Amino acid sequence: MHVTEKTCIERDCVMSSRSKREYLEAIYLRYKRACRKDKAIILDEFCTTCGYHRKHAIRLLKKFTRFIKPKKKKRGRTPLYNKEAIVKPMKKIWLSANLPCSKRLKAVLPLWLPGYVQEYGGLPTEVTEALIAISPATIDRLLKPVRVKYKGRGRSTTKPGTLLRKQIPIKTNQWDESHPGFLEADTVAHCGTSMAGMFAFTIDCVDIATGWTEQRAVWGKGETDVLAQIKDIEVSLPFPLLGFDSDNGGEFLNYHLLRHFTEREQRVQFTRSSAYHKDDNSHIEQKNWTHVRQWLGYHRFDIPEIVPLLNKLYKTEWRLFHNFFCPSVKLIAKQRIASKTIKRYDNPKTPYQRVMDSPDIAPSTKRSLTKLFKKLNPFRLRKAMEDKLKKVFLLCYKNSR
Repeated sequence: MHVTEKTCIERDCVMSSRSKREYLEAIYLRYKRACRKDKAIILDEFCTTCGYHRKHAIRLLKKFTRFIKPKKKKRGRTPLYNKEAIVKPMKKIWLSANLPCSKRLKAVLPLWLPGYVQEYGGLPTEVTEALIAISPATIDRLLKPVRVKYKGRGRSTTKPGTLLRKQIPIKTNQWDESHPGFLEADTVAHCGTSMAGMFAFTIDCVDIATGWTEQRAVWGKGETDVLAQIKDIEVSLPFPLLGFDSDNGGEFLNYHLLRHFTEREQRVQFTRSSAYHKDDNSHIEQKNWTHVRQWLGYHRFDIPEIVPLLNKLYKTEWRLFHNFFCPSVKLIAKQRIASKTIKRYDNPKTPYQRVMDSPDIAPSTKRSLTKLFKKLNPFRLRKAMEDKLKKVFLLCYKNSR
């Protein structure tokens, strides 16, 4: 036979990649189960048929994984919280409650489940029990894929008011912060990226003992308008006002507010924070973010018509939603060990729950709050809030065009 004719026959006998793969699958189990002597024979056959180098053929047979046994099932009981029936209502509540942390969400679930049943239908008993018994660590694990991080920094609009600084003392430790009625107050500017011109402000107040919050909108920072809204806040509180602490802005440090708090039969302790020390009003600074900025953002509200829309929202659904259905934690102890500061917090509770637990609140007030709480549905409050916010943003958008 001529050399050229031999080369043509060898070329025609070359196996395709697919054929080699099928041949490997066919001999793999036979090779795996054979003794050492038989393995050598199978290997010789494999190399001759496919034209492989012996070492390459050994590697192919060693790394072939099609017939590897499946992994053993994980030992232990079947996961309880991987069921869609449990995850779906929990995610819905978490989103509607404005993305609370896992510890606060655990406190939220029992409060929101009745409203969830009214809006979206009943849940099986085992699902309800699982949602109530779920731990914060499990909540973190289940919600990890959908966590949302907010970014953005605020803008300070506090201009020092030096006229009454000597007459209004700096708050130190003279307040009984375990007793309801001592408020911290601040203003949030809806100025966008520019401080020029007139725009709306939100007056934000929080009771230190219970976490009860009230918000009101004003056009500019006029002393008369600010006083009128603070009077309205005082009427809305479920307890008498005993102390009022603000920053050093001129909207608070003025004769109108000083006379309102001091020239009355039941005087109110009127104090201020240390100048340029933002931590002095740490309670209200935190509420400025969670109760105003997270909802209204950093938009510019430079239309006077927005103020009544905001106040209509603040006086109804806004205060009910945050005070009855949004829990918070309170710092109860702080200890510094070497370079570390160890903080201890109490269990998350809503302002309504803290008011009900307080021995200083009148029983008649507690009864009226309980009666009101039974009528509320957090999902409907949230929906009403979103509808009113759409009107505010739509008016803002039309003005900016």
